[in-house]
Amino acid sequence: MTPNLKDRIAVVTGASRGIGYFTALELARAGAHVVACARTLGGLEELDDAIKAFGGSATLVPFDLADMAAIDKLGGAINERWGKLDIMVANAGVLGTISPIGHVEAKVFEKVMAINVTATWRLIRSLEPLLVRSDAGRALILSSSAAHKCKPFWGPYSASKAAVEALARTWAYETQRLPLRILSVDPGATRTAMRAQAVPGEDPETLPHPSEVAQALLPLLGPEQTETGKLFIVREKKIVDYRMPE
Repeated sequence: MTPNLKDRIAVVTGASRGIGYFTALELARAGAHVVACARTLGGLEELDDAIKAFGGSATLVPFDLADMAAIDKLGGAINERWGKLDIMVANAGVLGTISPIGHVEAKVFEKVMAINVTATWRLIRSLEPLLVRSDAGRALILSSSAAHKCKPFWGPYSASKAAVEALARTWAYETQRLPLRILSVDPGATRTAMRAQAVPGEDPETLPHPSEVAQALLPLLGPEQTETGKLFIVREKKIVDYRMPE
């Protein structure tokens, strides 16, 4: 069921392509005003054109998540304009290199942790005061099966996704008495640029399109969704399972 998000404000990171782009589209189509964040201005402008084509609205915020001061300023800018935030989708991330742990360059490891973990924490810190002002704040943090499978050569990425799941669960338990609900989601193998980088020999046509994943994510962002602190899994275009941490 598509939630009614009219007059709700939603932040989406990594919104210039892939899952972030199509999640932003779905949020706008459901009535939300989307604050779209990404490094690539061209991709954000394409998103803006697509949203305007069906009568939606967006605010474009081009910046690199490695710029921690810009993340801090994001919360202040949203506060000045709207005074609250209803939805946060922490989607942006980097893969790093597929390599034995001992062969990973320090600068690569540090970038994966900075973008995937530190920036997510900084986003939480910047936006939480706004989310708790909403009557039904919703936060979604994108994870991966890599956090649990810990496959050989995926060390930095696996560690980063395990870390953001821990952040999400901790944040959910800290705020469980508030209207704010927080979830992690493993979107599964999806036809994205990151997937092509990780598995270059794979036929992308065998994978779900990111628009299909975005459609599955949308119901998790509406006021009707009341779960918190859980990991959901997207498979075959829908949420088919979740695991309650013990």
